[in-house]
Amino acid sequence: MSRDGRLGVGVIGAGRVGPVIGAALAGAGHAITGITRGSDDDRVESVLPGAPVLDAAEVVRRSELVVLAVPHDELPQLVAGLGDLGAWQLGQLVLHTDPGYGLEVLAPAAARGAIPLAIHPAIAFTGTSMDLRQLVDAYAAVTAPAPVLPIAQALAVELGCEPVVVADADRPAYAEAIATATEFSRSIVRQASALLADAGVENPRAFLSLLIHSTVDHALAEVEPEGLGGDGLTALG
Repeated sequence: MSRDGRLGVGVIGAGRVGPVIGAALAGAGHAITGITRGSDDDRVESVLPGAPVLDAAEVVRRSELVVLAVPHDELPQLVAGLGDLGAWQLGQLVLHTDPGYGLEVLAPAAARGAIPLAIHPAIAFTGTSMDLRQLVDAYAAVTAPAPVLPIAQALAVELGCEPVVVADADRPAYAEAIATATEFSRSIVRQASALLADAGVENPRAFLSLLIHSTVDHALAEVEPEGLGGDGLTALG
C-alpha cells in the first residue's frame, strides 16, 4: 500500500459484480491495475472504462488488492490454481465477494502470505453503473482475521456501504439468509404474476409493484432491530 493509502486493485471476474466493485474502489481513489475478460466487454468498458484486460495470473502479479468476483462454484478452484502457480504475494490483500464462503476458501492464498478478506455488499447487482448508487444505501457483510478487520471495514466504507461484521463461523447462516431473501422473493413475484395473468390482469408487474413494495416495507418495520445485532452480526459504529 502506498503512503496515501492508494492501492493497485485488480479484479478477477467480469460479470455483474466485479466491474462495479472495481469502479467503486476507483471512485474512492484506488488505481485499477486490470480486470479479466468477461462475456460482455462493452458493458465492462462502460462501468470500468480503460481498465487493462489481463489474464488472472497477471492481474494478481500487478495488484496490491485482488478482488475475486467469480461464480460460487469456480472460486475454490481459482484460488487453489493461482496458489499452484505461485501467484499470491506476501502481504497482498485478497478479497472475495461471495456470501456463501468465509475465509477458508482463501486458505491457498493465505498460505503464501496473502491477507484474506470477505466482503459481500447486500444488493442485487445488475452489472451497470446504477449499482454504484445502490451501494451508497447498502450494508456489506465483512469477515476478516481480527488484526486486519479494520482494513476490511474501511474497504466496505470505500465501496459506499455500511460494514456489518459477520463472524467466519456464521457465514453459512448469513448465506442462507441472503438466499432466502432473494430467491424466495423472485419465486413469489413470478408465481403471483402468473396467477394474475391467468386471471386476466394485463400488466401484472404494474399491478403488483406498489403492493409488494408496501408489504415488504411493513414486514421490515415489524422486524426487531435487536435481531440485526445478535451473535456474529455487529454493525460498525
